[in-house]
Amino acid sequence: MVVLSGSNSRLLATQLAETLGWAHHSLETRRFPDTEGYTRIPEEIIDDVRSEPVVLVSNTFPDAGIIETLLMLEAINDVRSGKMENLREIGPQQLPDVGPGILLAIPYFGYSRQDKRFKPGEAISARAIGQLMASRCDGIVVFDLHAPKVLEDLPVPVAFTSAMPELAKHLQDTVAPDFILSPDKGAIERASEVARTINCQFSYLEKTRIDAHTIIHKAKDLDVDGKKVAIVDDMIATGGTICRAAEALRSQGAIEVHAACSHGLFTGGAIARLLRYVDGVHATGSLSNPRDVISGGPALARGVNQLMETLEWKN
Repeated sequence: MVVLSGSNSRLLATQLAETLGWAHHSLETRRFPDTEGYTRIPEEIIDDVRSEPVVLVSNTFPDAGIIETLLMLEAINDVRSGKMENLREIGPQQLPDVGPGILLAIPYFGYSRQDKRFKPGEAISARAIGQLMASRCDGIVVFDLHAPKVLEDLPVPVAFTSAMPELAKHLQDTVAPDFILSPDKGAIERASEVARTINCQFSYLEKTRIDAHTIIHKAKDLDVDGKKVAIVDDMIATGGTICRAAEALRSQGAIEVHAACSHGLFTGGAIARLLRYVDGVHATGSLSNPRDVISGGPALARGVNQLMETLEWKN
């Protein structure tokens, strides 16, 4: 198989290709002067795209990522179906359809925050984006999605994969934590997996809303005096929750506090803010960020292999 990428996930695509021992090719992506996107499959890789199944690695974040992903899928579909017509009449204008064989691997699934309808009339954005992508591919791999349930009814198979095994190994090798903390109940499954892998203690914070503007985080069974603690989450955006948790851990005797996540959005000066409270910040490269120290390639590879086991065209 061949791994393809555009402008926003080249590193992860390279890591995936290296993990699986496959070739990696970059597609041509650029912007017109009015900022609209342009995508093209270079002539020298058209035979590769047609000769075997392909995995496109691309994020749906930020908004431009959605457009780029759709344009790349459109180009791949046209090339694989043999639609080669072009105004300059370069090369054959029609080729045989080579059939299905397009997987989309999404390291960071943008618009996953709105996975439920909280008020009448809201768009469930995670489902909308998922259906849009599913219309142009034969299977999807999603990397540490906060709420996988929202994508379970798509018309193509979806593999949900996680970088927690790699995150756990990285923490064990570099930090050797004695205690893993989940910042809320939503991250319990991932954080507890890390704790089991490292074989250390685990707990989580419970959120209690006092009023519209005030939330108190309280820990369950917290015993961190003299211990190294790693706070593990699927995503860190502003870092506010992590900072409050780290402050509470310090006050209860933790000697080191680290923050680790799959997706480092790090918005609004988050890293500078975090480093006032924690001893280290660790993330994968699902999004380009300065704390990318954990390879996401093996996690994506597990998802790709899972899909290949279920798809009829795998051979």
